[in-house]
Amino acid sequence: MLLRGRARRGREGHADDDPLDAAQERRVRAVLALGGVPQADLPDGVQQVRLRLLERAADGREAPRDVSAWAAVVASNLAMDWHRAKRRQERLGERLAALRQLEHPSGEDTSVLSVAVAQGLDELPAAQRQVVVLRFYADLPVRSIAEQLGVPEGTVKSRLHTAVRALRARLHEDEVV
Repeated sequence: MLLRGRARRGREGHADDDPLDAAQERRVRAVLALGGVPQADLPDGVQQVRLRLLERAADGREAPRDVSAWAAVVASNLAMDWHRAKRRQERLGERLAALRQLEHPSGEDTSVLSVAVAQGLDELPAAQRQVVVLRFYADLPVRSIAEQLGVPEGTVKSRLHTAVRALRARLHEDEVV
């Protein structure tokens, strides 16, 4: 069995045994971070995605057709779980503190926009936030998002349209753009 073999090999296992390649891991990290997972918890989130992929193989289920899209959706679901577990104000305070520590005087406009977008994402309903992150940050096509979430493409498009309209209104309301 794959998992037992890895356990026996321990440190002798090869990097090519990893179910996620480097690009997929970066995408998973980005989706988790954009979903509100604290920086310190990102490695745990990546490991959860790996574990779920390995569990699929251990259960005898075939690998997902598009591992990268599947991993991004799993990461998005994990981020939603983390989001539900933490109060929104705590997370927002952490992000603002992290942005202040960066102290980039020339990138002040970018920082203001980043904070405003993060606040806007936090205020979206979970389903809308999920499709925005998957479409614009994980760069998944609408068809893949629909397949992975098990909803019609029209639903994904509708959620994207509503979310983008709400974000745009929020940015204009705050006079960020």
